[in-house]
Parts: sequence; structure tokens; C-alpha cells
Amino acid sequence: MANSSDNQENKSEPFSETQDSSASDLPKAQSGAELKALTEDQLPLLAENIRRTLIDSLSKTGGHLGPNLGVVELSIALHRVFDTPRDKFLFDVSHQGYVHKMLTGRWDSIGTIRQYEGLNGYLLRTESEHDAFGAGHAGTALSAALGMAAARDLKGEDNHVVAVAGDAAFTCGVSYEALNNIASTTNKLIVVLNDNEWSIDRNVGAIANIFNALQTSPTYSHLHDKAAEFVEKIAGQTIRRLASKVEEGAKNLLLPSVIFEEFGLRYYGPIDGHDVNLLVKTFEHLKNEEVPVILHIITEKGRGYEPALDNPQKFHGLGPYASKTGETPAASMPTYSQVFGESLTAFAKQDKNITAITAAMPTGTGLVPFQKEVPDRYFDVGIAEEHAAVFACGLATQGLKPFLAIYSTFFQRAYDMAVHDAGIQNLPLRLCMDRAGLSGDDGPTHHGLFDIGYMRVIPNWVLMQAKDEDEFVDMLWTMAQYEEGPIAIRYPRGAGTGAKPKEQPQVLEIGKAEVVQDGTDVALFGLGNLFEMAEEAKGKLEEMGYSVALINPRWIKPLDGACLELYAGQCKVICTLEDHVLTNGFGCAVMEHLYTQGAHTPVERIGWPDAFVEHGSVPVLRKEHGITAEDVVEKVLKHLKK
Repeated sequence: MANSSDNQENKSEPFSETQDSSASDLPKAQSGAELKALTEDQLPLLAENIRRTLIDSLSKTGGHLGPNLGVVELSIALHRVFDTPRDKFLFDVSHQGYVHKMLTGRWDSIGTIRQYEGLNGYLLRTESEHDAFGAGHAGTALSAALGMAAARDLKGEDNHVVAVAGDAAFTCGVSYEALNNIASTTNKLIVVLNDNEWSIDRNVGAIANIFNALQTSPTYSHLHDKAAEFVEKIAGQTIRRLASKVEEGAKNLLLPSVIFEEFGLRYYGPIDGHDVNLLVKTFEHLKNEEVPVILHIITEKGRGYEPALDNPQKFHGLGPYASKTGETPAASMPTYSQVFGESLTAFAKQDKNITAITAAMPTGTGLVPFQKEVPDRYFDVGIAEEHAAVFACGLATQGLKPFLAIYSTFFQRAYDMAVHDAGIQNLPLRLCMDRAGLSGDDGPTHHGLFDIGYMRVIPNWVLMQAKDEDEFVDMLWTMAQYEEGPIAIRYPRGAGTGAKPKEQPQVLEIGKAEVVQDGTDVALFGLGNLFEMAEEAKGKLEEMGYSVALINPRWIKPLDGACLELYAGQCKVICTLEDHVLTNGFGCAVMEHLYTQGAHTPVERIGWPDAFVEHGSVPVLRKEHGITAEDVVEKVLKHLKK
């Protein structure tokens, strides 16, 4: 075959439910040995079977469909050429690791993905010896891969290390920190740049523009074919240049080659990431290189499934859907993220100083309405949480009102900025921490269970959580009016109670809790989305004849000390409820305050253990870890019966 455009029979075609072959007729491989035993002609058929399996299985469980459909051929080629677990594969973020799981003994378990006690939705070292490095956040693959390569070199071993990173990962500063050290650390490392123009949303920034210009250039197809032809003709010989050196005049077009070669990596590509046999031949050559290399492949996110191609944002990660149409059940209530985005957009129309910043998550954080209606004050900085935080601080110094919307688990990356830039300078940064609390089926890399602990210890910061959507909007409005320093709000994934926000939100008194009901036996402090659980426990205790005080704390920092002291004096026991680890959480703050005041009233705490909580549905995990109204009753009864 002359080039990839003449080799259509060896390319994996998009999946179609009208194709004649049934899944049982298609090849299957659950190990490297089984994959290597297939013929070249069977590899595209294997890719079709994988796609069919993923589309069907994830329609029942939900999951990251689009990213995995885009790496089917890549995953097949890697396992065809290399040998895990001896050779190491690292997938940046690793939400695109489902195909890798299927090819390493977990094909028949793919229907359990993201389910309690089933497969994790990300790579997990404890799940399989073939998962060389666990992940869930972007930008870690290159650094970890370089560490493994350096360890291999020090031990005198000769295995291969391959890092697969999407183009969005190159908006992460840590990726460039790794690139800066590769050439000076090892001469044997393969980096695969999986270029599909998307992370969760369409990629932004200068690097994204470079990759996009490459894909949309009228000369790209010519260069791609030349690259494929070059691999075909001289694979096995010493290849010094590929597409980036086809002609000198292409250098300006193929700026990625210049960038990466300046870092000391030999650049290959771009080549078609869905031509499985071309990928195999390319990796066969690259494994013999004696310098670090980067292979630039072009893929389609959602390849082979029309609904995913039409809506990459939706099919990045979603719940169950109809496999034939891609339709998902209509939501009964708006999520906190949607309430946030709609409310902030309305506020920004009233206040021209309000700005919104996201780190590549406009859809996830609910900021799409703001992006559309207030585009000049909307900033998507890419997967760069540290930059986002300092950028927001810069806006704040000039009298603007920056609202920084980042998932709780991702803001961990910007912790130094919370201390050094916002805290010390006492800048009015408005931090909105989405997905605070348990993130259910996403698992430990995405649970927002640590933010109270890491935020409440920083001077100058205010931290709060609302019991429902109405109070949530009041808190956002309060943040918009607050100028004294940095202020943060935490809120959970998904919908709330259905409480409709008032037409005109109110400014809340900072540090003042809401006493919903007075009582003299038990005082229940139900923080945020666990307020409903406190209400349920109150009902159970009242049925037993006890007098129960019900308090909506609202404020984590500053605490309402007067309220705490009042109920420590008149009740036999206090119980705190929080969607957070107990270590250094809200309950700890309550205990600390009462101790300093000399109060000896026992405090029982309901929250998550000092552990990385597994994945699964929220109700199942709450029951498993003792976070139910029944557990509240059991804990406080020990003190009431005495």
C-alpha cells in the first residue's frame, strides 16, 4: 500500500448498527497474547467490537464514552506492540482507559464500570497490575512516566514507558515542567499526543489554536498522507524526520514539531489515530528509537457513534442513555451548577464588575449561559487551576469581582494561591467550589471531601454552604456584595431540594446561623446538603419523645459561636452532620470552639472517614460508611439514655 489514503480497508470504520456482522462474529481480545494472535485484517474488526461493547455497556451504567471511542485504535496498537505490565502505559487523566481495561482481562467486567464494587472509571493501581499509574486529574502522565523511565535507567532495565496525553493536557503547566526535564533525564520515552481538540469542552488558548490550525489547514491531508507513506516505505530503517520534515516550508504550519524538538523530543506526525495498522507500524519503529520521541496523532472524540460526534460535551461523561439515539432522561430539577451559572449571569447583567473564570469546565460548572450572554467578562483559561486563581486575584486588585468556579477536588491544585495570593493579600476573590462532598461514581480522585479542612485554616477566608437552592442564591448574592477579603462557597454535585430561589436574593449576615427549631435534648447542626438528613433524624428522635433543636449552620468560617454556646448550655448532646471527611472538618471546628469556651457538652460527628472513599452511588456509600439518619439517632441516643 502506498499511503493511508490508499489503505481504507485497514482503517477502522465508524460503528453502524446497520452493519451485517453481529458482535459474536467479531474478534475479541482480553490480553496482549490474544491481541498479538490476531491477523492485521482482524484488528479493525476488533475495534468495531470494542466500540459496540462500550456503546451498549455504558448506555446502562453511564461513563466516559466519547474519550474512549476516540482511543480504540490507539489502545489496540499499544497492546499489539508492547507488553504490559512489563511495559508501562500512562494515560493522562485516565478516563480514556476503558479500552485498556478491556484488553487487560477486564472486558467481561466493563458493565460494572463506575458501579459500587465494580471497575473504577479511572486507572487504579490496586485494580490491576496493568494499570501502571492511577490518575483522575489532568497533566500527571508525563511527569510520572519520566519518573518511571528514570527508575528503569537507574536499575539497568530495558522496558518501555509510554505516556498518552490529550492536547488539553498541554494547557497544564505541569506538562511543560515535565517536558523541560525529559531530554536531560532519559533517552528512552514515548509520548503520544492524542489531538482531538477537546478536553471536556473545546480546548482554548494558544496551544489549542496551534493544533487546530494544523488540523484545518488545506495542506494537512497531503502531509498526513506523506507521513503515512514514509512510515510504510522505510519502517525499520533509521527515520530522522517524518511529517514535520517532509518539506522545509511546512515548518511554520507544523509548529508543534518546533516546540517539542526544542524540548529535545524527536517529533513524529501528525498521523491518523484511527488507522490501527499504521499505528502498529509506527510504534514498532518508535520502540527502537534512542532518543525521547513524541507521536502526534489526530483522533475524533466519539468516533463511531453519531450522537457522541454531534455532542462531544455531553458524551465526554454522562449517565445512562438510549444506545440507539443517545438520548438521556430529562432532569427533574436544575442542578446546583445550573443554578450557579444562571444566577451569576443575572448578577453580571446588573453589576459590570462581575467576571467569571473557569479552568476548562464551562459546562461542568454551569457557566455556559454566562459565556453566551456576558462573553467579554468570561474567561476560560484551560486546565490551569493555579493560573486561574492568580489571574482572578489580579482582577480583584483592579476593583473587579472575580467569581472563580472550580470543582473542589481540582482546586486542591491551587492551594498555594489560596494562601499566598488571596489570603495574605486579603483580596476579594470569590471561590465557588462545585462538586464539594461525595462525587459518587467518579470515585476518590473526584470526591470533594477535603476542602473544609484545607480552607478553614487560612486566615482572612470566609467559607459557607447552603442548605438548599434558595439559600445558595442568597449566598452568591452575598459574595457579590462582599469586599472585605476572600470568600468561598462549597456546593454538591447534582440537584438540591427543589427550593425555588426568591425573585430578589438577600444579603446574609456573615457568621450567623439559622435556628430552624429550638430544643433542649439534642442540637442537630446539619451543614449544607446534609441538612435534610438532620431533619429526618429530628423526626425520628421526636417520635421517641425527645426535644430536638435543628440548626442550619450556613457558616463554616466564621462559626456562629454564640449559637454553639447556647445549645451546648441547654442540650445534652450536639451532633454535627457534614458531607466532608471528619478529620479537620466542620465538626472539628465545632469541637475546637466549644473546648476553647470551656464547654463539656459531648459532640457526635457524622461525616466521611479518614480514608479515600471508593466509587459508587451516594446512597450506597452513605449507608456503607454510617452517614444516615439512623446513624445520627444511634449516636445521640448513647448520651440521652445516660
